[in-house]
Amino acid sequence: MARDYYDVLGVDRGVDAAGLKSAYRKLAMEHHPDRNGGSEESMARFKEISEAYSVLSDDQKRAAYDRFGHAGVNGQGGGFGGQQGFHDVNDIFAQVFGDAFGDVFGGRRQSTGPRRGSDLRFDLEITLEQAYQGAEVEIAVPTTVTCETCTGSGAKPGAKPSTCGTCNGAGRIRQANGFFQMERTCPSCGGAGQRLAQADVCTTCHGHGQVRKNRKLALKVPAGVDDGSRIRLSGEGDAGQRGGPRGDLYVFLSVQPHDLFERDNLDLLVTVPVPMTVAALGGEIEAPCLVSEACDGQCKAPVSVPAGAQTGKTVRIRGKGMPHLNGRQRGDLVVELFVETPTDLTPRQKELMQELAASFGEDQSPRNSSFAGKAKRFWADILGADEPRRESAQ
Repeated sequence: MARDYYDVLGVDRGVDAAGLKSAYRKLAMEHHPDRNGGSEESMARFKEISEAYSVLSDDQKRAAYDRFGHAGVNGQGGGFGGQQGFHDVNDIFAQVFGDAFGDVFGGRRQSTGPRRGSDLRFDLEITLEQAYQGAEVEIAVPTTVTCETCTGSGAKPGAKPSTCGTCNGAGRIRQANGFFQMERTCPSCGGAGQRLAQADVCTTCHGHGQVRKNRKLALKVPAGVDDGSRIRLSGEGDAGQRGGPRGDLYVFLSVQPHDLFERDNLDLLVTVPVPMTVAALGGEIEAPCLVSEACDGQCKAPVSVPAGAQTGKTVRIRGKGMPHLNGRQRGDLVVELFVETPTDLTPRQKELMQELAASFGEDQSPRNSSFAGKAKRFWADILGADEPRRESAQ
């Protein structure tokens, strides 16, 4: 099982950003494979340290980890595996220590071959109805795409790049600096190992091999999603360089507030007004609900109001809530009753209400009777406490 990230870095859970970075710097320098003869043990330890730092140094990932542990960040920062993963953790190392240290320890070596495109994030706001039923929406995502004019080469049609004279095609140059032999990206070719004459540069992408473009994509939103849900579209991110594969697109969802409903996990909460007569005598009213197969296409649900219902009483209707994202379970519709007092009474209605009030006894208003008793005792205590003060004043 994965170790606790705080234990890996040897820090307390309340550590601030500066303390976290300091702990990582110390451990990363100590366990970097290039300082330990490339041993597998040091490599594994270095990956573990960098994995912990990558999560805890990101505020959102750290909050998810503190709440849910490793499950909260699964696939978001943990699990650096394979050769690509080692490059990733070395990039973190270089960000903390600077490019020079990253180059010294082999952390930023670039390949002149194909490179995978960057992953992208896209924020999408949906309605509660879309989250309830599921939906298919079209999104326009600004991405990097391969230039059609030069097919990604950066050169005009028919033109060919020549070997970079600065690095002789290696894409890297070495420089001695004291005790260290540092290797840097070639400033002339940017690590490509080849250069184009200015006259041969593609006029569409200006030699980059890529252009920015809005790509329209069909996105299927599954029923049951909630705020913060994430949908991954493989291969829909930025285009790769030199023929490399595209990155991935991550769509983060947020649900708009609704005029009627509030969501509580899988339950939907709604407040419904109830006439005073129905609350007193009991009866049936209708509550709104979201349309789905579970309610047979109806957007109303019958609610039985018990006689003597008070404001705040809730009635639960099973199976009318939100669907579970990964299962057949469904929440409930929780209806909160709000008893309305009639207004703008006619003279006859006022007369009838007065007769009704006169006929009420304490047994019919148990809460009012209980309150009146408590109020009398409160006032008696206050008046009793004031008696000595009155006597001393006289």
